[in-house]
Amino acid sequence: MLHLTQWLVVPASTFANDIDFVFSLIFWMVGVWYVLTNVAFFYLLFKYRAQAGKKALYVTGTEHDLLKWVEWPHYAIIVCDIVIIAAAVKVWYEVKQDLPPAESEVTVVAQQWAWSFVHPGADNKIGTDDDIKTVDELHLEVDKVVHWRLQARDVLHSFSVPAFRIKQDAIPGRDIMGWFEPNLVGTYDIQCAEICGIGHGIMGARVIVHTPEEYAAWVAASSKH
Repeated sequence: MLHLTQWLVVPASTFANDIDFVFSLIFWMVGVWYVLTNVAFFYLLFKYRAQAGKKALYVTGTEHDLLKWVEWPHYAIIVCDIVIIAAAVKVWYEVKQDLPPAESEVTVVAQQWAWSFVHPGADNKIGTDDDIKTVDELHLEVDKVVHWRLQARDVLHSFSVPAFRIKQDAIPGRDIMGWFEPNLVGTYDIQCAEICGIGHGIMGARVIVHTPEEYAAWVAASSKH
């Protein structure tokens, strides 16, 4: 099923479809209620409009046959809310709480006004001599689960990769863990989604998702420098 958000930004991670589903669920539920309430509103306006020779009806709001116009929609909306909350909590748990085992790790550092990345070298471990450091370019291997550690050097930033459907605030003094599994080869935007100073608007970067062969070649080439 093609969700509305996918018309704007192609999904490129394994959990992107789950997040798009929640957005679509909210859109269609709210959209249906918007149409129904407008139909009911204009129907009542037309039916009970002022008419010559017809006296206006005084309504207290306690009449049983009129209360149904409030009570039935109220109960239906509560059911819709429960469905939306259940779907949102499920996706939140899967994306934010239940981290799958890592196949690789990266460190993401936000600063005014650039992104710094630390990739593992040939040993696939962070914090060793062969780490690969880049600025404004994150390199990943397709179909590999990556745990990221997010840091901020100065002020509050927000690590946003629209194609991955990810957005996480970067808070000075805190290490924040998360994960994604890119499933589509290509180049995608990285944004700072929190105003962080005069250079906020130019704090853009990109994530490059490689095939396994391309990623191995990039690691080998980058390790030589």
